[in-house]
Amino acid sequence: MTDKIRVVMLGTPDFAVPTLKALMNAPTVEVVLVITQPDRPVGRKRQLTPSPIKQAAIEYGLPLLQPEKVSAADFVERLETYRPDVMVTAAYGQILSNRLLAVPRYGCLNVHASLLPRWRGAAPIHRAILAGDSETGVTIMKTVKELDAGPILGMQAVAIESSDTTGDLHDRLAEVGADLLVRLLPEYTAGRLVPSEQPEAGVTYAHRIVRKDEWIDLTNTVVQVHNHVRGLSPWPGAALLHGGQPIKLWRTALLPENSANDSLPEGSSGTVCMTNDGSVRLKCEDGWLEILEVQPSGKRKMSARDWFRGLRIDKTQFEPVEENG
Repeated sequence: MTDKIRVVMLGTPDFAVPTLKALMNAPTVEVVLVITQPDRPVGRKRQLTPSPIKQAAIEYGLPLLQPEKVSAADFVERLETYRPDVMVTAAYGQILSNRLLAVPRYGCLNVHASLLPRWRGAAPIHRAILAGDSETGVTIMKTVKELDAGPILGMQAVAIESSDTTGDLHDRLAEVGADLLVRLLPEYTAGRLVPSEQPEAGVTYAHRIVRKDEWIDLTNTVVQVHNHVRGLSPWPGAALLHGGQPIKLWRTALLPENSANDSLPEGSSGTVCMTNDGSVRLKCEDGWLEILEVQPSGKRKMSARDWFRGLRIDKTQFEPVEENG
């Protein structure tokens, strides 16, 4: 194929922006249209705000459409006029109909933030960290009607460090996915790359994060609580109760095995104390976890040290939250 690959890009959040930029910089690609969600109200003032991909499309001067329902018959007819070779989706946020998927000559490719078939679904980055996975990655696949079940063009693994938050991993995976897509796309449209079906074994689902997922289980181990905190940072935040009010834990750290806890009093799970050197520690089922950053209800984020010193007590207790699930 000597002509440039005509691409329609569908995306909405920050994760999609590196993919659009990579497509714009690829010499073999022409982005003929960007599709994103309609502007949504954001913040306390509920001000209509454009998506990150819309802002990027405007910067590039690209044609832009924001349908309420991308699979509506009249919109599919409009899309056909752009004569796309390929549609590319990256965290777009709507279900695509079979009629829509049939519009581009080579179908629709999706940039998915996991090593499929593990973590199909809406929140693969959150779920990988919450589960304590040591590795994840990006998969480029053909989009089919079944959720994230299409044949795979290629994958690239990415290590998950013990200190990685969802925000850290999100940014790395977005860049890896963009690079992988533009490397595979010309091979695919030229017929040199044949997608392979996903294996049936190993399928897991990354269900959307909901309110009950925020609450930390005080009967969990140090590693589980640490994974919970970093898995929900920077959104929506892992929470506990203190004095009947929610408090978010934004950053924690695992302690070295030889870390001294001699200066800490005895306590049950949920006990919070400060060491002689000013380190704030939370008692979990099997040991102590260092708390670095918190956010009490109605206040800004602050260091755990400043929060604890403001209590003016030797120790305090987080409360169980089972009733809040």
